[in-house]
Amino acid sequence: MANPLKDLSFGTLFDAALDAMWLVNDTGYVVEANTAALQLLEYSEEAVLGLSVEALIPDQFRENRDAFFKSPEMRYKGNGTDLFVSSSSGKKLAVDIGLSSIETQGHVYILITLYPAQKHREAEQALRASEERLRLAKQAAKFGIFDLDPNKMMFDYDEKMLELWGGKANKSISYKQFVAAIHPEDRAARQVELDRCFDAAGNGEYNIEYRITNPNDGIERWLSVIGKMLFEDGLPKRLMGIVRDVTEQKVLEKTLQTERAETQTVFKQQVAARTASAIAHELNQPLAAISAYSEVALHALSEPNNANPEKLKRALEGCVTQAQRAGASLHELLAFLHEGDLITERFDLNICVKEALTIAKCDGYNNFQPILLLQRKMPAVLANRIQVQKVLVNLLRNAVEAMRLAGVADNEIAVQVRTHKNTSMAHATVKDSGPGLTPETAKRIFEPFFTTKPTGIGMGLAISRALIEANGGQLWFESNTKAGATFHFTIPFAS
Repeated sequence: MANPLKDLSFGTLFDAALDAMWLVNDTGYVVEANTAALQLLEYSEEAVLGLSVEALIPDQFRENRDAFFKSPEMRYKGNGTDLFVSSSSGKKLAVDIGLSSIETQGHVYILITLYPAQKHREAEQALRASEERLRLAKQAAKFGIFDLDPNKMMFDYDEKMLELWGGKANKSISYKQFVAAIHPEDRAARQVELDRCFDAAGNGEYNIEYRITNPNDGIERWLSVIGKMLFEDGLPKRLMGIVRDVTEQKVLEKTLQTERAETQTVFKQQVAARTASAIAHELNQPLAAISAYSEVALHALSEPNNANPEKLKRALEGCVTQAQRAGASLHELLAFLHEGDLITERFDLNICVKEALTIAKCDGYNNFQPILLLQRKMPAVLANRIQVQKVLVNLLRNAVEAMRLAGVADNEIAVQVRTHKNTSMAHATVKDSGPGLTPETAKRIFEPFFTTKPTGIGMGLAISRALIEANGGQLWFESNTKAGATFHFTIPFAS
């Protein structure tokens, strides 16, 4: 196939160039100038041809020209401030100059290309301003920057990252050293988030908080890490992100959480005292009557030959009646404590799970490794978000307390969210790595006032089940797990 560009002349290509160009012979005279050069220097073609190059460029160019012809190789001159050309009106224009040689028929020519230095200076100034803004932002926010190659697991980092990881100036740290500084209890959660970030089916976002220990001074710090994975042909190519030291924020949060926990404890004690007082008041009379009727029944039974069966019958009937009265009073009291309209809303159950984890950890239940298995693109659920959140927090707290009491070293809690395979509902599962429940305990776990904890009152799971059922779902315990305790609940989708 014939090349359509083969017949294009040098003059055609020369004149089509957007950059200003002159062709100068070995004696220093202009033999050709393109349209861009004529416009830049305000010359006509007739005026510029045959003009000495020194008339256009200051005298120091003569030395450059002589040196160039001794060694005619491509080079670049200027830094945006030290070279000027003169227009026909005498105006000085700052330029940078590119020099190339063209040899034809035994003659050597210089092809001079002019680059207006204003654009060069503006670009340099914009770059310096951008770098300064980034430096000030980094200094104010105290964050570091990293760039990770996920295939070779090699990464670049700035001086702030080096400082956080205890590195020394002019000495790099390896990826192995980088991981070794991460707190052992946080490595599993970080790896789960990293694997999720590497998954091309996701959005490539990387967002996690973890602790590191400086190997030089042993100081532990909390870091917040945010990044974005770039993919190429469906494969992870580059993870870029920032690392921010949030230790002071964590310390402040811990102080506030302790104060809040103390306040909540006092409040709960007051509520428990008032509730107990109300229950005692409502049950006192029926229980006293039951006691009296029971004494009558016992007395009747002790009579010779059970001489008064009618008296015994009335006593037992009284016991039944008063027991029913006590039960009714208790149910009325609980109904009063839970009265109110159920306010529902559409929300993302995955986000609710993450919020519950944060609350549980803020309340002092933070010595566990969360393993999140969340279904992507989960439809919104329709329920009371605060109530569902309370149920999740209660399940997490129970799991942590069970593992603490058992002294479990592998303290993982897996939280899974998926669509229930048999119903059109969201299905959440909370599974710990504790000792689990005995068959006898499992049968009574949802009974009010039944507890296996030395300081518990046995109402958490009973209330949790009531809340889930009030929102149209179910809460149950999986009794056939080999290790640990597993709780499930369902919540209806908004659609």
